[in-house]
Amino acid sequence: MADPSTCRPLTRASVFEARELIKGLVHHTPTLTNATLDRIASTPAPAPTESELGNCEGESRKKPANPTMRLYFKCENLQRIGAFKIRGAMHAIERLKMEPGWEEGGGREKGVATHSSGNHAQALALAAQTNGIPAHIIMPSISAPPKIAGTKGYGANVVFSGSTSVEREAVLNEVIEKTGARFVPPYDHPDIVLGQGTLGLELLEDAHDIIAAAAGVESNAVPAADRALRAPATTRTLPESKKSNPHLDAVLAPCGGGGMLSGVALSCEGTGVRVFGCEPSFEGADDAKRGYESGKRVERVSSLTVADGLRTPLGKVPWDIIYERRLVAGFYSVGEDEIIAALKLAYERFKLVIEPSAAVPLAVALFNEDFRSMVEREGGEDGWDVGIVFSGGNVSLSALGKLFA
Repeated sequence: MADPSTCRPLTRASVFEARELIKGLVHHTPTLTNATLDRIASTPAPAPTESELGNCEGESRKKPANPTMRLYFKCENLQRIGAFKIRGAMHAIERLKMEPGWEEGGGREKGVATHSSGNHAQALALAAQTNGIPAHIIMPSISAPPKIAGTKGYGANVVFSGSTSVEREAVLNEVIEKTGARFVPPYDHPDIVLGQGTLGLELLEDAHDIIAAAAGVESNAVPAADRALRAPATTRTLPESKKSNPHLDAVLAPCGGGGMLSGVALSCEGTGVRVFGCEPSFEGADDAKRGYESGKRVERVSSLTVADGLRTPLGKVPWDIIYERRLVAGFYSVGEDEIIAALKLAYERFKLVIEPSAAVPLAVALFNEDFRSMVEREGGEDGWDVGIVFSGGNVSLSALGKLFA
């Protein structure tokens, strides 16, 4: 990995620089809307029964709120390798190639290495293949078969490990000692954070165009030549306030190691758009939420939540952005049943293939009464325009069959 001391500063300007560096190497994925999900999000959930209240998970089953929400989905499930991770991996490799002495010291021949449950694994494998660099990927043996197959398909040497971060790192150290490969972290490095943040810039610009068009006002967020990439305007009715200020009010993004969430937070810095992290609550997988609320980062997590991409603890670099700099406004968590319900809605009502981790922000918007009450209270009659990051779509059909059985 590039020496952190040589990295660009963690600022919004640096996210723009990262976007220029990886332009042409990643897709500008669409930002889509869905009237049915808007309606569901803007309808009070049925009041919980006594049985449900007695078996509730976390704090998500409270008095039903009645917010108004218009949702904008950033579809990174349509990204290369099926997830946002390619952004950080491509940016990391491009920055590594710029490091003085890397080529001369045999860096290209020694290659790169990482540990990942699947999406970063595939991303680094493809980024390495694109540049003719060997890649050694440590994957938990319980990783989703499509993610394993994808990683091998991009030419990587896959080495299996246990499922916890401690087990992954132990095998990774052995591989690095043997090969001399350079470690490219899945989330805890400035180059990864800045690369992931590029999706936030796209979401802000695309949503601005959609909102402005629906409000009947001119949009100058991006050059006219680029607007063919944007989603078509919707027919939704927007409040008068949006005519003078056509932008998102908030973004909901999933949080595992925090690389993407912190990158999105940087992309929104100074814009007035509030960013919230979303996690599963199962078996303590909401480590970022607990750390944020206690003021101390949780360094170890051991959870088998269905949202397999969110089983990792929050990294040090993301923690500084998220907590120390307060660029993330807060965290919300949801239970397993709520994640699966949101996943099912995305399939049946949106016709989009997403993985369980990607469904977590939608589950927060639909089911977390703390978040919904805040939108109702602060958004009033006008409501909020909320960006939802669909982080990836790598899930096997067999796994889906078990989830929905």
